[in-house]
Amino acid sequence: MVFECQRDSFKTEFDTKVVSCKPAELETLSDGKKEKLKGYEVIVEDTVLFPEGGGQPDDRGTMNGIDVLRITRQGADAIHFVQTPLDVGTEVHQVVDWKRRFDNMQQHTGQHLVTAIADNMYGYKTTSWAFGQEKCSIELDTPKMTDEQVAIIEDAANEAIRKCTPVIPKCYEADDKELDGIRGRGLPDDHVGLVRVITIEGIDSNMCCGTHVYNLSQLQVIKILGVEKGKKNKTNLIYLTGNRVLNYLGKCYNTEKALCTALKCSPEQHVDMANKLQKNIREALKSKTSLLREVAKYEAEQYKNKTDREEILSIHRKDGDNEYMNIIANEIGQENGVIFASVGNDKGAGLFLLSGPADLISEAGPKIAEILDGKGAGKNGRYQGKANNLKKRKDAEALLRSSLQKNKSEKE
Repeated sequence: MVFECQRDSFKTEFDTKVVSCKPAELETLSDGKKEKLKGYEVIVEDTVLFPEGGGQPDDRGTMNGIDVLRITRQGADAIHFVQTPLDVGTEVHQVVDWKRRFDNMQQHTGQHLVTAIADNMYGYKTTSWAFGQEKCSIELDTPKMTDEQVAIIEDAANEAIRKCTPVIPKCYEADDKELDGIRGRGLPDDHVGLVRVITIEGIDSNMCCGTHVYNLSQLQVIKILGVEKGKKNKTNLIYLTGNRVLNYLGKCYNTEKALCTALKCSPEQHVDMANKLQKNIREALKSKTSLLREVAKYEAEQYKNKTDREEILSIHRKDGDNEYMNIIANEIGQENGVIFASVGNDKGAGLFLLSGPADLISEAGPKIAEILDGKGAGKNGRYQGKANNLKKRKDAEALLRSSLQKNKSEKE
């Protein structure tokens, strides 16, 4: 079936009638978590709200002021998911979320245009395309593309836009001979009714159910951002068109201004300044690591030289690392005392290390990891791991002291 949204992609409002309404659930993602919404699947006589298909996302909009949260197609029907029931026979007024619709139209027609040019010029077939939140990509059946090829495709696409090339939708009977040789990936198994073809005059004809602009001038511009290595010896071409180019340019400009302020230099100097800062950071980290090694050796030596030293060295360093703890443990040795070292946020996450008699550490290690809300592993008198709650160091230290006393008593 060809819906009203496909007959006139620029139509934003439409009156129709409810054919059926039945309870249903919709699985959605909310803050990265799956959530099931209770609602209703509504079928109407015809719809101006596009159901997902052909790689294009579905529309959003309203029916009698009720939000339509998902539109899918089943055979000749478009299924509208809403959370308020609508009685069969009710007249409904549909309104399209035009901002979303027009963006979908621009990106989809842009994909047809780039796909056709890549095929016509280089024989690179499109095997799939992805509609992203900010960028779109076209998977081409070629292991690589040169910068020159990318530039030529972009130039050809923008030349077609400047020529105001018409984009013409036309419908055919499924057995019409006119469909022979028209590009497409085949019809869905549940397809019903007429077959719709989108023709970019003089460039391409393609079977497609999606919504499209009337004229390539409505794309405004095509920008190919680059190519990436795809799966199975293919290449992904990343592109923007229409309002997305303007939005992307605006974001880039704001980022450029922020970098000018942060780096205190002109845009032309950003890369050199970033490289310089990275070099300085690497040198600073190298110096820090060297100093931490010296500090670890010094603290171990201080402990070993004490005549009245405690049986347990409990030490925490916020800016320490795993190497820092291991140097202390190695310098002191298991025979010279029990070590409980930790690094990181003293009220949050970090690392910990235990060193001492093998029987003591093997027993106390897992218990201390549990107190610190972490996990670890070890052998031969050493146990170390990650902690999520170093705020409980005192509790862990108390358990270690208790375990040490118990261990000594058992040996006596």
